[in-house]
Amino acid sequence: MDDILVNLGKQLKRVRLSKELSLKQVAEMSDVSTGLISKIENFRTTPSLPVLLKIMQALQIDLGELNLMSNNAEPYVLIRHGEGELEDREDSMGLEYTFLFSNSLSDSTLRTYIVRVNKGVYREPISTDAIELIYVVNGKLDYIINEESIVLNEGDILFFDGSVPHAVHNKYSENAQLLKMYFIQKNPF
Repeated sequence: MDDILVNLGKQLKRVRLSKELSLKQVAEMSDVSTGLISKIENFRTTPSLPVLLKIMQALQIDLGELNLMSNNAEPYVLIRHGEGELEDREDSMGLEYTFLFSNSLSDSTLRTYIVRVNKGVYREPISTDAIELIYVVNGKLDYIINEESIVLNEGDILFFDGSVPHAVHNKYSENAQLLKMYFIQKNPF
């Protein structure tokens, strides 16, 4: 079930782009905010059933048209160098997210990324439905959590509640690279 939720946003975005629709167009057709659709597509939140149905109606698709199942049947996860899948995130210009894997835990789902933050990039504050862990692989950047700016250097770890608005700013002379993990609480219903 969790893999279905993990793949849902990616599949909705795939359908929207294949129909050459903007986030704004789908928002207007579904009476769902552009921001919420973006969060769903970028797996920052899981939609309620009524919201999902509105978006699917706007996209004119059935649930059966979405490929939501995971292909991982092994008892372990191995990601070789370069095997991650690059994700386009419209709400994070200048940040490059490479999806590594997702795995269901007893009460949450873990999503793991390598994120490149280009020099000179500032991403506006966002919030997620996840607990987040960041490890700075290389470089230096500022993470802003609830308006407090925290300088992160290579080797630093930051763990925080993603529901608190947070931003990233790389005002330094080099790109930075992060290992980023999202722990997304399972919905009990």
